[in-house]
Amino acid sequence: MRIGPYQLSSNLFLSPLAGYTNLPMRLTVRELGGLGWATTDLVNARSLIERNRVALQLVASSPEDRPLAIQLFGSVPEEMRDAAVICQELGAQSVDINMGCPVKKVVNIGGGSAMMTELGKTASLVRGMIAAVKIPVTAKMRLGWDDDNLTAPDLARVLEDVGVAAIFVHGRTRAQGFSGTVNLAGIRSVVEAVKSIPVIGNGDVTTPAAAQHMFAETGCTGVSIGRGAFYDPWIFRRTEHLLRTGELLPEATFAERIRVLRGHFERYIEFYGEDHGARLFRKVAPWYAKRFGPSKLFKQRIVSIASRADFEAALAEYITWRAPFCDEHGESLPKYSPAPMVASFMRDPADAAVFARESIPVPKGPVDTW
Repeated sequence: MRIGPYQLSSNLFLSPLAGYTNLPMRLTVRELGGLGWATTDLVNARSLIERNRVALQLVASSPEDRPLAIQLFGSVPEEMRDAAVICQELGAQSVDINMGCPVKKVVNIGGGSAMMTELGKTASLVRGMIAAVKIPVTAKMRLGWDDDNLTAPDLARVLEDVGVAAIFVHGRTRAQGFSGTVNLAGIRSVVEAVKSIPVIGNGDVTTPAAAQHMFAETGCTGVSIGRGAFYDPWIFRRTEHLLRTGELLPEATFAERIRVLRGHFERYIEFYGEDHGARLFRKVAPWYAKRFGPSKLFKQRIVSIASRADFEAALAEYITWRAPFCDEHGESLPKYSPAPMVASFMRDPADAAVFARESIPVPKGPVDTW
């Protein structure tokens, strides 16, 4: 698929998750393969214009971090326009406008999901951004404010008319937050509303089969994955392979998980410094542990690390502690393994329920409340 002038290597996208999809995370997932496009954490347009230190850190990138979109939120047309120009100057391939974030911090200033309630005002703001830059402008939205106000199809039509290059749609309303299940029919209504621009579906894609099902049920051009990428950073490679060949690759081995965990940690240290990076990684490491099998000791130790030495000591102690629960290859014995996937899902792809993993919580971050 294409976004503007860019030919993508796959039609799979990494969704922004505030506080998590930073440069270390994006580089880690890109290294594993299958990812076609990534987007930064959402950043306040005014903060970027003011060259706020945190805002600049959110949009920090590298030559290996391509193609990349910077996601902006805000409601002041002049600020969003000027911030879009800065994104272009920073080398971003695209500017993404957040029209879907449900949190109060964003909505209360007229950004995020609030932009779905005033279509004319939103269209005018977006038109100004598109006129100011040469790179594509895209939009991320939800289905609407609530079940009585499902404005996404109308908004998508309006945005296509003003020149937006692609639409990302999360299949929930603002009122839902992250509760309930994704509405695939709602995503399909957005796909059917536009004439030619790509629509990328998002929500509850936690396995390759769930991505395959979203494509089949909605007709979307691409699929964007957020929480599922934290639960299984290999999901892009495994999904791309499934879509291309029909074969489902096995999940990563424990040794591979440890290798990638170490690389992810090292990137945190390089990016944030040893002390701050180690402390921030306390929130990230437990996501890897969800697929370790027995992991009680790891979770207890990793939440107190403050250095590279602490990390390595915690990991070494955990590997020794874990050994009695494993076979000769270091894999968990069956009775200690994480809850297995439903084995029959490939035989009955019409049943969406069998694609779901155990419930995956929303990662705690700087925008927790809505």
